[in-house]
Amino acid sequence: MRPLTEEETKIFFEKLAKYIGRNIVHLIDRPDEPYCFRLQRDRVFYVSEAIMKRATSVGRDNLLTLGVCFGKFTKTLKFKLHITALEYLAQYAKYKVWVKPNGEMPFLYGNHILKAHLGRITEDTPEHQGVIIYSMADVALGFGVTARSTQDCRKLDPTTITVFHQADVGEYLRDEEHVV
Repeated sequence: MRPLTEEETKIFFEKLAKYIGRNIVHLIDRPDEPYCFRLQRDRVFYVSEAIMKRATSVGRDNLLTLGVCFGKFTKTLKFKLHITALEYLAQYAKYKVWVKPNGEMPFLYGNHILKAHLGRITEDTPEHQGVIIYSMADVALGFGVTARSTQDCRKLDPTTITVFHQADVGEYLRDEEHVV
């Protein structure tokens, strides 16, 4: 377990900024206690500093997980967000998409969101922007990237993809062994 290097921090924060923008500050400067990001086996964990200090007594090989896994770095130093970060992304999201009930299951099976399944979308959402996907009952289902801006979505054919799938809560079942 070690702090992120400057390059890793830059890559990680750029990816987070696609989804929560400047709200990254709220993740680190919390009113209850200080939190930080740590790297363990190419995975980035969000953990309170008190727990992190206690974990230093555990050997690196024996430590499997610590706090909440936000994602992992690939061998080429690209960062992939994991579904385990959804709770924090949803809390501070700038742009949101609500899916109709008939579009929830296809999204949870890993498919993109079509115009026909789009319930609502945050105004002025740009193209290729990270968004959090909600059901119409405001339950966070996952996250993705918009294929079109809000204005373009209004004029689309019902079978056109509007949001590209990135991760969903169905991954807990589909990829059990790889989630953490």
